[in-house]
Amino acid sequence: MKKEHIIRSVEDGSIAWELGIEAGDKLISINNNEIEDVFDYHFLVNDEELVVLIEKSNGEEWELEIEKDYEEDLGINFEQGLMDEYRSCRNKCMFCFIDQMPKGMRDTLYFKDDDSRLSFLQGNYITLTNMSDDDVRRIVKYHLEPINISFQTTNPELRCKMLHNRFAGDALKKVDILYEGGITMNGQIVLCKGENDGEELERSIRDMTKYLPYLQSVSVVPVGLTKYREGLYPLEPFEKEDAKKVLKTIHKWQNKIYEEHGIHFIHAGDEWYVLADEEIPEEERYDGYLQLENGVGMLRLLLNEFEETFNALVGDDRSKEISMATGALVYPYLEKMIKKLQTKYPNINIHLYKIINNFFGEKITVAGLITGQDLMEQLKGQPLGEILLLPCSMLRDGEEVLLDDVTITDLKEALQVDIDIVKSSGQDFVEAIIK
Repeated sequence: MKKEHIIRSVEDGSIAWELGIEAGDKLISINNNEIEDVFDYHFLVNDEELVVLIEKSNGEEWELEIEKDYEEDLGINFEQGLMDEYRSCRNKCMFCFIDQMPKGMRDTLYFKDDDSRLSFLQGNYITLTNMSDDDVRRIVKYHLEPINISFQTTNPELRCKMLHNRFAGDALKKVDILYEGGITMNGQIVLCKGENDGEELERSIRDMTKYLPYLQSVSVVPVGLTKYREGLYPLEPFEKEDAKKVLKTIHKWQNKIYEEHGIHFIHAGDEWYVLADEEIPEEERYDGYLQLENGVGMLRLLLNEFEETFNALVGDDRSKEISMATGALVYPYLEKMIKKLQTKYPNINIHLYKIINNFFGEKITVAGLITGQDLMEQLKGQPLGEILLLPCSMLRDGEEVLLDDVTITDLKEALQVDIDIVKSSGQDFVEAIIK
């Protein structure tokens, strides 16, 4: 049975718009090729000459001959972003964050994706256990990159244990195919105390270096442990001395790999430096911030952007009172930035609040996992000034809704204060305070 892909919208001024393609129409084929999913579409639509078959909402078929620039998009958005069903994760990872969430939250938060197409489109990390050999071959054939891979370990037996999937070790062989096909990759290791750390971490780093230069970066992040772990695999949190050992290992390998390949390759998540009470590395250590979305280098980038913006300021005697709320991870850095900013703006009074994550547990320290109810409970009755500033990472993408479905309007009413959402850069941080 042929696949029909329903068009959700057409971008104004695009090729599709000019040809009269409309929402509700169906894409049937491109150059007589049926479209299985977004992989096929992105590959086929790149050509300079296309024959596109469209079925109109009234059942009429249009065969459209199109000449365009190479890689120029048609401007079509589909009802299903992947043009196919989403593939959920088949693993039962010992560290899975979704398994550690309480009941009663919105359904989308419980969906475990493990779809290679989302890795290409959105940068999601995949375990490779949900990929067929045909999926891998199509990635190589279409040269879709980068592909982001959750390694966890290169020890096949240990990987089977950590992912609770007897095929997880064999899935690593797919990395060899991607490497031989010249596909750019990024990697991730979620480190679990007593499992894939220590000698196992050494082994994993050593094994992954053979995929250079196509495997261009690997992040090591600590497992996130919430208070909802009843019945799950017993994992312990990392402590300060543990973090120091992890950083020592990573720094040793960074130096070795940099001497041999000119990149640092293996990167520690920012949480390791905070936990170990060590200085955040200089910008050069991050190889262009390839792992920002994994919390690698976000603090360094924030500090550098702040310094650059701060140095360009003259300062004045403007007077205002405002407040900010953030997670425990970034709190000490914002505190130092605020004190420095006040040397040029001494009459700006800023109340900075560290929000403890009571919802998930105190071990969860990132701002992106703070809920509306924790904000309400901990800010109620506190001096908030003219406006409360919150980081954009607390909100669902494109919406003014927090993780527990509390809206910004709900917060405003509960706290009786105006709220402004601040983007993640150091410049935005400064401008939100002094504007």
